[in-house]
Amino acid sequence: MSAFLIAAAAFVLALGLLITVHEFGHYWVARQVGVKVLRFSIGFGKPLWRYVHGADRTEFVVAAIPLGGYVKMLDEREGPVPVAERARAFNRQPVGRRMAVVVAGPAFNFLFAILAYWAMFVYGVPGAKPIIEPVPQGLAAAAGIETHDLLKSIDGVATPTWDSALLALLEGALDRSRLALEVEGIDGRVRTVYLDLGPVEGLLDRGNLLDKLGLKAWRPRLPAVIERIVPDGAAAAAGLQPGDRILSADGTTMEDWGDWVRYVQGHAEQPIAVRVDRDGAVIGLTLRPDRVVIDDRAIGRIGAEVRIPPGLGAELRTETRYGPLAALGPSLVKTWDMSVLTLRTLWKMVVGEASLDNISGPLSIAEYAGQSARIGLATFLGFLAIVSISLGVLNLLPVPVLDGGHLLYYLIEFFKGSPVSEQTELFGQRIGIAALLALMGLALFNDFTRLLG
Repeated sequence: MSAFLIAAAAFVLALGLLITVHEFGHYWVARQVGVKVLRFSIGFGKPLWRYVHGADRTEFVVAAIPLGGYVKMLDEREGPVPVAERARAFNRQPVGRRMAVVVAGPAFNFLFAILAYWAMFVYGVPGAKPIIEPVPQGLAAAAGIETHDLLKSIDGVATPTWDSALLALLEGALDRSRLALEVEGIDGRVRTVYLDLGPVEGLLDRGNLLDKLGLKAWRPRLPAVIERIVPDGAAAAAGLQPGDRILSADGTTMEDWGDWVRYVQGHAEQPIAVRVDRDGAVIGLTLRPDRVVIDDRAIGRIGAEVRIPPGLGAELRTETRYGPLAALGPSLVKTWDMSVLTLRTLWKMVVGEASLDNISGPLSIAEYAGQSARIGLATFLGFLAIVSISLGVLNLLPVPVLDGGHLLYYLIEFFKGSPVSEQTELFGQRIGIAALLALMGLALFNDFTRLLG
């Protein structure tokens, strides 16, 4: 299956699942407090599938535009309600019940994230050990970090994998703080070095945070030997085969796989004259790398994997796994940490301390969905959890037309003793719709800008 089809399938699966979870929260709590539900819709617009169920004849619908969903409840503000059913109308419920129905959607997103993280930790989370190589004359090198240092913790938080290390570094970037990094050298000696992030320019702009800190993942010098060819990639089209050793590119000797990767990345959509050793015979080929965009940078890619010497993978890889009961605590902590991180990042964007380029739209989300699905189940579960948390946090923002906006109105009603006026609600809706349209426009602009390089 092509990368595009995998991305599309993963995106539809993720979006459909998370919208269903969110809307089911509203639906389930509405039923529990006695509100009559008229329709449960995944998507907007013309129904593609419809099913009527239960004594209330609730419609369950899958609609044509899959960018959201809604739960339509009996409400006197939206049409006449028979006298016998007025007690079940949403607008007739005490303000506490209405607040519970509204907050249930985001709450179910957070509960789903906990479940996804729990499943991820029980299944086992593979990861790369955070073995560091400092960039010469960079911030990390100046702080005393050395090649092949193993990053053990950041400000006392254990960092068994690069994912956990990047999360801790991002939290430090949000604070622009001085980070204490505990590292273990190749000689086994453990020491503490300090990174002062305050003076770093553009720390929260879109791009690779490690580059700005003068850090990169240490990689062993591997022979430039191909292990696997991706079907339909540039390497397959050029005739490269598993077992080929890359000797030179355009006359430049390739000392190792790193030299080869750097050369390919710098020659997107450009012909490269390649010489390879195939079973002792030297063969000449012409290769034209595909162009891909990563972190706003266009690079070349051919669809080939390096041959890893036996035993080397164990040195670089690790796995985090818990039993079913033990996984609950880390799942709760992970969900809390990611929720707080999402809120802090949003606030930094609001006050102008983080670039709005970090906002991603549906095209980027589809790409990330496809990438995580190809990597494996644990990574896809982590992706689902992060997107679910993002939906929960965004929907709780006090923006009219979002759950948080309705919740704000009900809080005002709770303390004021009477509902806000219809004029106020209509005015708020206009502002909320305008804000959402502007946000969607910015997200799509960022997507197209990134894809077009």
